Amino acid sequence: MDLADLVGTAALAGTRWSVEVRDGDGSVVLRHEPDRLLRTASVGKVFLLVEVADRLHRGLLDPEQPVRRDRVAPVADSGLWQHLASDELPVVDAACLVGAVSDNWATNALLDLVGLASVRERARTLAPGGSALHDLVRDERGPDDPPTLSEGCAADWVAVMAGLEAGTVVGPAVSATVRSWLATGVDLSMVASALHLDPLAHVEVDRGVLLWNKTGTDSRARADVGVVRGPAGPVAYAAICNWEPGDDRPRAAVMAAMRDLGAVVAELVGAGWRRRAGAPPAPPGVAG
Repeated sequence: MDLADLVGTAALAGTRWSVEVRDGDGSVVLRHEPDRLLRTASVGKVFLLVEVADRLHRGLLDPEQPVRRDRVAPVADSGLWQHLASDELPVVDAACLVGAVSDNWATNALLDLVGLASVRERARTLAPGGSALHDLVRDERGPDDPPTLSEGCAADWVAVMAGLEAGTVVGPAVSATVRSWLATGVDLSMVASALHLDPLAHVEVDRGVLLWNKTGTDSRARADVGVVRGPAGPVAYAAICNWEPGDDRPRAAVMAAMRDLGAVVAELVGAGWRRRAGAPPAPPGVAG
C-alpha cells in the first residue's frame, strides 16, 4: 500500500515520512522511505533502556542502586521527576519514568550512570541504518552540541521493536524488561490513538489488545514506534514524520495520518472494530 493512498496527500504536504509496518511473520504490510533518517526526538531513549536492562541482568547494576538527579543539570519539558520532591530514585524507577513519561531528567541521570558512549555503541549494534541517541537532553542546544537528540529510520525501529517482541534484543530477559517499561507509556496520541486504550492504564490486555510503544515529539517532529498484540498476532510498526522548522501547519494532518496508520494496525491484529466513516481502506488481505 502507498502511504499517500492511506493518509491522503494533504498529510504529506510539506512533510517527510519514514514508515514501516510488519505483521507477525515479518511480512511488510506498508512501507514508505523506510531507510530515511529523520529526527525522532525521544524515541532514541529506547537504546538507553536496553543498555540499562542489560546491565541489570548481567549484575553490573543493582535494581535498587540510587540514581541522583542533582548530579546532572535540571532539564524541563517531558517528565515527572522535575515535579517530585526526592532527588534520588532506584535505577529501575528512573528507567520506568523514561518508559512511562519519557522523563528527561531521569534520562540524563541514567546517561550519567551508564555513559552516553555505551548507549551510542548499543545503538550501532541494534540499528544498522543509523538510528541513534546522539546526546543527552538539553533545554537549549548550542552550536557545539548535536543538532538533535536522536535520529532514526522506520526500518531500524521496526526491527528493534520486533526483536523486543521476539525476545532477541540481547536476550529474552532484557527484552521483557524493556517491554515492561515501555508498556507503561502514557502517550497514545499518535498511531496508538486508533486503539482507544486507556492512556493511564493499559499494561493489561484490553479487548484482546496489548500495546507497548515509545513516542518522540518536538516542534518539527512526531514519531511513534511499537508493537500491538491482538487475536491475529503481533504487529510491529514505526511511523516518523518531520516538517520544516517554524511551520506548525502540518501538525494536525500528521496526527490524523498517524491515527489512520493505527487503524490499519488495529485491523491487522484482528481487533475487528468498525472503521470510522471516511477512513482509508485496509491493505490487501485485511478486512475493513
